[in-house]
Order: sequence, then C-alpha cells, then structure tokens
Amino acid sequence: MRRSKADKAITHSKILAVAAKRFRERGLEGIAVADVMKEAGSSVGGFYKHFGSRDELVVEALAEAFKDLDRWEEEAADLPAFLEQFLSDGNNTRPAIGCAVTAFAGDVRHASTSVRTVYTQRVKHTISYYNNGVKGGDPQSRRTRAILLLSAAVGSVSLARAVNDRALSQEILKAVRDEFAILAQRPLPRVVKPKD
Repeated sequence: MRRSKADKAITHSKILAVAAKRFRERGLEGIAVADVMKEAGSSVGGFYKHFGSRDELVVEALAEAFKDLDRWEEEAADLPAFLEQFLSDGNNTRPAIGCAVTAFAGDVRHASTSVRTVYTQRVKHTISYYNNGVKGGDPQSRRTRAILLLSAAVGSVSLARAVNDRALSQEILKAVRDEFAILAQRPLPRVVKPKD
C-alpha cells in the first residue's frame, strides 16, 4: 500500500525533530541513522525515501534545530532578555532543546561543506540579530560588540556544559549573565569624526 504525500511529510517531520534533538544532545556523530529512524517510528530502510544521504539529514536537522533560536529571538523583548534566556540554566542543562549554535560549535568544523554552510548562515543571522540590539556607536563598533557577545555567550554555555561541577557550571553562567546585563544595555560611545 502506497503512503500519501501527507503521511510522508509527517514522517519526515518526525525524523527531523528527533535528529535535531539528538544531534544537539549527542553531537553530529553521536547517534546512528538507524537510531534516529527507530526513535522516529520509522524503518531504517525508509531513510532514503526521505534523504539522499546522512549529510542531507544533518543539514536539514540543523535548520530544524535553528528554529528554536528563531523562536527565542521572536519572543525576547530585547537583546538583554534574549541573552538572559541564552545564558539560562535551562539552556545549559537541556542541550537537546537548547541553543544549536552552541551544541554544534565543536562538531561543525569537522563536517561537510554543506553542513558548515548552514551553520555559517546561522552565525551570520545571529550576529545580525545581536547587532540590531546593540545601541550607540557606529556600524562597525556595533558589529564588533555583537560578535563579542555571541562568542562569549556560546563559549560560556559550552564551558558550563563541559564541567562536571554543577556549582561551577552555574557560577560561569551567572558571571557572564551578570556582565552581559551591564554590557548589553550600555550604549557604545558615539564616534566623533575628526575635523579636516
């Protein structure tokens, strides 16, 4: 019996949802296609009806995982509120549903060009989002501040996830969160152009 296009789309969405969570949780090489398919309630043999390769699954799963960041951006009142969410204990302790930029930072450098391209596009998007939330200064100083904030946010969550001391993990997040509360709200100085 042939499956309808609607059934295939539902199955495809289930596979992507599972892959997006498990890749964030275990890394890009941390779960086999067979395990993703099984958890999604599908057979391994059906994989190639949905994806041309494992790499294609990874590309689509990254895009799916980045939708969570899109929601965070849409729901945040401003950049400081977004950073509060980003540096939360929930993002730290639940990587399966947390920040995909952070989760994939270490893995992506070893991935295919297509995976790195999707990741790079997201980093550019996130820099732009941060840039739009930075006040004052000129375009280059706002971009520099945005890159600093993103790099420190990703680095601090990565570090907080890596240590096996819960108190230290929370201390790292709190220290960066507190500093960001000041930095993200402080307008950059106005640039004074030299007189000719």
